[in-house]
Amino acid sequence: MRIRVDVIIERDQDGYYAYCPALEGCQSEGESFEEACENIREAAELYWETLSAEERAELLGTMVIATSVEVHVA
Repeated sequence: MRIRVDVIIERDQDGYYAYCPALEGCQSEGESFEEACENIREAAELYWETLSAEERAELLGTMVIATSVEVHVA
């Protein structure tokens, strides 16, 4: 089965930090963006394997909406 998981990836001083908002505690990192993507994919797959059928059903109905907003600063 294939599912789509929302992922946030942030660049920091050590590389890239990635996490899945819907999968509490599911996070990873990488030196490059591509490495972070692959690592978080693997982390999400392993996380999914630990869930019960009920937890999986609940998460399948979860969606994260990401957007950007304009902020006025002085």
